[in-house]
Amino acid sequence: MRHRVSGRQLSRNTSHRAALRRNMAAALFQHGAIRTTVAKAKELRRFVEKLITHAKKNTLHARRIVISAMGQDHPMFGPDEEMLDKTVVQKLFDEIAPQYADRPGGYTRIIRLAERRIGDAGEQVIIQLVEEGKTAAVSSASKGASRRRRRATKRHEAATDVAVKDSVRTAPGEAEEAPGEPEDAATDEVQDAKKGTSEEK
Repeated sequence: MRHRVSGRQLSRNTSHRAALRRNMAAALFQHGAIRTTVAKAKELRRFVEKLITHAKKNTLHARRIVISAMGQDHPMFGPDEEMLDKTVVQKLFDEIAPQYADRPGGYTRIIRLAERRIGDAGEQVIIQLVEEGKTAAVSSASKGASRRRRRATKRHEAATDVAVKDSVRTAPGEAEEAPGEPEDAATDEVQDAKKGTSEEK
């Protein structure tokens, strides 16, 4: 029986769960959205929203609470795995928390994905930070629609944004390789044709 026991065990012991929460929160604050399972996303949402609420106070005491909850001040890494000057806690206080100054909660969004995880077929979701400007624009555009329709529109737009970002990340490499191959093949065919005509002569 698990009477009055809150939270999910996630098949981990206490220290492993705490490390998992801290690492996922650091990744979410750095990238804005991460892909994970439903249970982990729901546990992460509880942890992250409290940190953002503390960060909105922007006091020394709040900063110490956030650093204590995160375990350490996690460094941030760039696209080339190079360490950046700014840490995750600095980004949380300087960039993320000011966006939600007038928002009383609900800083994250969970979007369920259709594809299952390879291996155990676990249900996957994307948990992301809500962008304040986009939310205001969507709500003003669809004021006459029902609440369910507005929420569905927000989820759909967020999912398409993530899909576009994924395609943009993979597109440059493909775009660089694709034009080179046909040109090389065409030049090879032209050279073979020239050799054939010269041999016939």
